[in-house]
Amino acid sequence: MKKRTRSRELALQFLYQLDLRGDELMAESKDWVRGEERDDETQKFALRLIEGTFEHWDEIDSSIQSVAQNWNISRMAVVDRNVLRLATYELLHCKDIPPKVAINEAIELGKRYSTSNSGAFINGILDKIMNRTRPEKDAKAAAKAAAGATPEPQGEIDDPSED
Repeated sequence: MKKRTRSRELALQFLYQLDLRGDELMAESKDWVRGEERDDETQKFALRLIEGTFEHWDEIDSSIQSVAQNWNISRMAVVDRNVLRLATYELLHCKDIPPKVAINEAIELGKRYSTSNSGAFINGILDKIMNRTRPEKDAKAAAKAAAGATPEPQGEIDDPSED
């Protein structure tokens, strides 16, 4: 299994616990990840995902809720809700992760840890979030280009050979 995929699994497992047990659990995140995974690189990425998702929790939930037609986030399956949180954090705050990679990894997590319908559900929600944020980024890039500035790099695609 690739290191980043393993990191996302760990992050999902911790976010699931956090969702059920409450914010106090955050103090245990480093120790928990270290107890579950020996590889430093995998631990580091998992903690980045956990801490980032926690830091932006309310913003992420608002983003998900704004596109989840006829679904209240509190009524979503716990696994699906936390897969969505994790991937939304990546889409909104991790410029080094291509959106398609974040979405594909989330779909796979949903299929592996939730129901057979979760992949399609997760894909639909994340696609809407990606499409809402992309026009804003495209407009900013066009404005910079018009002003003669160099556009920001879009990040590299996760290379399977890296992991």
